Amino acid sequence: MTKKSEKRTILQAMFAKIGSNVSVGSPFICDYGCNISIGQNVSINMNCTLIDCNRITIGNNVLIASNVQIYTATHPVELHERLRADWQPDSDQYFCQTLARPVTIEDGCWIGGGVIIIPGVTIGRGSVIGAGSVVVKDIPANSLAVGNPCRVIRQINQGEPHA
Repeated sequence: MTKKSEKRTILQAMFAKIGSNVSVGSPFICDYGCNISIGQNVSINMNCTLIDCNRITIGNNVLIASNVQIYTATHPVELHERLRADWQPDSDQYFCQTLARPVTIEDGCWIGGGVIIIPGVTIGRGSVIGAGSVVVKDIPANSLAVGNPCRVIRQINQGEPHA
């Protein structure tokens, strides 16, 4: 067995779904793996972190650059909602409430280096997210979006065949 086929076998066992022609660079960090579905022709570059307490769905023909972080886990903002009132140090429970919302990256997207995607976000088909952006809300299809918070600056892929 070659190193490439050994790596593929490990990824197939770890992820819920993995298409053909998928590359995942090392190091790669995830919570569970079993909540991650990856389409065909996907490149996830090195040093990416996917916190998959809920579903992370990555479509076909997607590029994810280095140091991208995708989070599904979150916590209530209000302290009285976040902390467990009945928590005891010797209990099996975590001291605070944790929620999880899915993240979807649709077909044909390119996620630039160092992007952070927060829980519950969908990035629409064919969109490009500029390096260093923090995506806090859904991005429509065929958009170029950048910044913190990430904002659409223009439409792209107009009049071209789509992925």
